[in-house]
Amino acid sequence: MCGISAILGECDESIALSMVSSLSHRGPDGFSSWSSQDCTLAHSRLSIVDISGSNQPIGSEHGSWLIQNGEIYNYKNLRRLYSNYQWRTKGDGEVILAAHKSSNNKIDYDIVRSSKVGWVRRTANADQPLNPAERHIDWVSNLDGIWGFALWDSKSRELILCRDPLGVKPLLRTITPSGKLLVSSEAKAFCHHPEYEPKIDENALLARLAFEYSLDETTLFEGVSQVAPGTIETWTLDDLGRATLTGVTSYSRDIVAPSDKWNPTTNAKQLLDSLCVGIEDRLMSDVPVGIILSGGLDSSLVAGLAHKAAEQTGEQVPECWTVAESEDNPDFIAAEEVASQLDLGHHASTLDDEIFWKTLPSLSWSGEDLDVSVLFFQPLFKKMSDNVKVGLCGQGADELHGGYPRYQNLESHRETIFSRLMSSQHPFADHLIKDISCVAPQGPGQPWRSNSHDPIAKFENLTTTLQYEIDHGQLTNFQLRLVDRHSMSHGLEVRVPFLGSEHRRISHKIPIHWRVRESQEKLALRAAAALTKLPSSIVNRPKLPAGTATTPSMLDEFLKELAPHAGDWNSRYPRLERILRKQPDMAIGLRLFESLHITDGGIGREGKGLWDLLEDVE
Repeated sequence: MCGISAILGECDESIALSMVSSLSHRGPDGFSSWSSQDCTLAHSRLSIVDISGSNQPIGSEHGSWLIQNGEIYNYKNLRRLYSNYQWRTKGDGEVILAAHKSSNNKIDYDIVRSSKVGWVRRTANADQPLNPAERHIDWVSNLDGIWGFALWDSKSRELILCRDPLGVKPLLRTITPSGKLLVSSEAKAFCHHPEYEPKIDENALLARLAFEYSLDETTLFEGVSQVAPGTIETWTLDDLGRATLTGVTSYSRDIVAPSDKWNPTTNAKQLLDSLCVGIEDRLMSDVPVGIILSGGLDSSLVAGLAHKAAEQTGEQVPECWTVAESEDNPDFIAAEEVASQLDLGHHASTLDDEIFWKTLPSLSWSGEDLDVSVLFFQPLFKKMSDNVKVGLCGQGADELHGGYPRYQNLESHRETIFSRLMSSQHPFADHLIKDISCVAPQGPGQPWRSNSHDPIAKFENLTTTLQYEIDHGQLTNFQLRLVDRHSMSHGLEVRVPFLGSEHRRISHKIPIHWRVRESQEKLALRAAAALTKLPSSIVNRPKLPAGTATTPSMLDEFLKELAPHAGDWNSRYPRLERILRKQPDMAIGLRLFESLHITDGGIGREGKGLWDLLEDVE
């Protein structure tokens, strides 16, 4: 797990190194770069597999260079498959180069003419059938893991950008005024390029406030978008030396397809076994692994099955970490019960009374978003990183198995989002519901992938809701972003067993009434959990929201103290003032986001105190 930065277009190599140095928290174990006339790659490494080798950027005999953030879980099988490749390391990342070489699909971009469409410069057929990105579908589809990578093929002068199927790992890009393509794991790296100036994208901000997560490939930064999950992009330089998108294609998409029947007698074990496979894969590591144990069903299942898998393979049994505001907190009590029942090593601690005042700047700096309530992630991951480099978590289970309270009342959920949009007084609200394309380009390669995000249609029933949230950002841009940014801010790689390919495949077929039935949720998963050694109190424990459940009193007191100031801050956004007024946590988060990531060009403010940041906004 690492931080990566790339520049397509003529560049001073020191700029790329400066960009990746700002991501040293993601990879504190080493920094390196490689540069040619057309492309520069830089890498900050967190050493997990092949610790003494596998440094990047890494080259190959066929003239290609790679930087990768993530892990390829099936790399040992792929090393056997590509046994004729001239290996330089013993790690997982190099199999990407070997798979690319095996495709033998070279193309020469002799003269490329391009035109500006939306945020990107592109060729006419970049999103059409048989575009250059489609040549890479077969070999990319052989990879099983989590990744964001950039691969430069010097022979064909092609830069390949690719992201894992669900977007567990980030991959961001922007275009400079002179036409250079900048790529990185986090947006803060772009601030170290002299042509980049951070600005807030108010249209994307409106969607973030209404839906509570960024939509499609948007970010809160104007002109900064993401490579879509499960997507390959190909880039080259046009006849004037400007970065040009030549191809974009999807190689993977999850489809929620509930069946009519589900038999707990037979299917529960099948569901449990699929999760076991995902956990076994994610124990792959040459360094110690830990478990994030919240005391909820999902993380408790991961802890219990990881314990079993480690014992069966002779590996060291992972220990667990828990934080909460007090020892009387229900999460804290439940986590201790799980650890005691399963005889797990358990590091449990309570939070400092002043934790919000001390840690909120770090949360905002790392998250690059408006998050406030999940502050506990920072001290939790800090404590874990003092002991391990890899963690396993329970993220993704709620999206697959219907765990969120909103799934029990979709009518209320639809109305909440719709009323936020209508109360915003923002002209983009109507377009977001009816037709984005008349005001902003949408489609493959653009920040807006869908032309409409009408909550009435998208959340019509639970099947459409689950599909929409997987496709358009709730999982990728909220849950997975939170875990990635806040764990990696402490040099900790967190893996997500529930999102293993086999568990996803089986879970998508579970009937709706085995996910949500009246006030009950995750019924199929609970039936599977009942086959384990988990206490029945944990198997039947209802879902609680992570942030507010872990620090309820602390969060309430913090918001009460700062909410009166939010009214003054909201006046900076008159078209969003009404929607911010009803979400004081988002108003505070926006103020911090603007102070840390926009003021002073987003550089050098991460060390300031909370009040200094709140008061000092340009």
